[in-house]
Amino acid sequence: MSVQIPTPQYPFTALVGVPRLRMALLLAAIDPLIGGVLIQGPRGSAKTTSARALAQLLPEGCFVNLPLGASEEQLLGSLDIESALQHGQVNFRPGLLARAHQGVLYVDEVNLLPDVLVDQLLDVSAGGVNRVERDGISHQHPARFVLVGTMNPEEGRLRPQLLDRFGLFVTLDGGIDPPTREAIVRARLAFEMDPHGFVLRHDQAQRALLERLCRARNRLESLVFEDDLHRQVSRLCFEAGVEGVRADLVMLRAARAHAALAARSRIEEQDVQAVQALVLDHRRPPAGSESVEVPPQGSHAAEQRRPPPAGATMESESTETSRGQDPEPDHDDEWGVLPPEPVAYRPWDVARPLPVKKP
Repeated sequence: MSVQIPTPQYPFTALVGVPRLRMALLLAAIDPLIGGVLIQGPRGSAKTTSARALAQLLPEGCFVNLPLGASEEQLLGSLDIESALQHGQVNFRPGLLARAHQGVLYVDEVNLLPDVLVDQLLDVSAGGVNRVERDGISHQHPARFVLVGTMNPEEGRLRPQLLDRFGLFVTLDGGIDPPTREAIVRARLAFEMDPHGFVLRHDQAQRALLERLCRARNRLESLVFEDDLHRQVSRLCFEAGVEGVRADLVMLRAARAHAALAARSRIEEQDVQAVQALVLDHRRPPAGSESVEVPPQGSHAAEQRRPPPAGATMESESTETSRGQDPEPDHDDEWGVLPPEPVAYRPWDVARPLPVKKP
């Protein structure tokens, strides 16, 4: 009986010329609640290679590709209703989300995927749980994976509502300077000519990165979000003109993951500065829209009301109440379309060093 030797995969530590992409993928690997990474770039910019390399750093090491023609049942899984009705037993057929648990779920050209599937993907990615319901019967299972989507802007864009749901965003520039091009090509040719030898040469660096990521995951819960950090993040998001507070939540989580990766005991301003472009670039309003006026320090936006139009009359809340009418509710503090966030949990269900995959 022949033993099948696994095909060597390109090491993450050998990626050249994509520092922002490397950082975004590592942050999502530390805390999957960040909500995945969307990569925008031209063909041949190592998007798929980077996602496959990331899978080797995750607990299960699995890489699941979502084809554009996948159905909702293939993605979420399915329930055997007949078995449930006849035998009272729920039989669940796992889908791609179950297979991707503790690994990478990769969607190439996510902008061409039907919106309903993208929405379901992002819901599960943000919550870490997949729920399947049919005819009053339901089943749920953990689905904690790093969602990596790619898109070529020449082939269409995501709707703003879906774009906002991706945690981090990286744009890869097609204009690569000659020294970087040379380094990329040399590394790729060396891997193709001797995959096993190439992987072996990067084995020590891969082991060190695996241990670093494991320590960072275990350090997350000890890092708290202090008041100054909340104020800094809120102001950055307000100045960027983003809608809702999803950007605030993602920036806080990304800054915490960055601090954990740097082995810091607290989240510092430099951690926020390191991740703000990854969080805000795809959430800024389009060019030409009205700019956001930044209120002075210490003021409250809810207190800055516009004066009524000339000739308009204003009645007090007590007058409306005396007429038996409820005053109009104040929506300033609502979250809009953002669903309630789940309670914190240990991202990868592991508190021990990850097993090192031998080449």
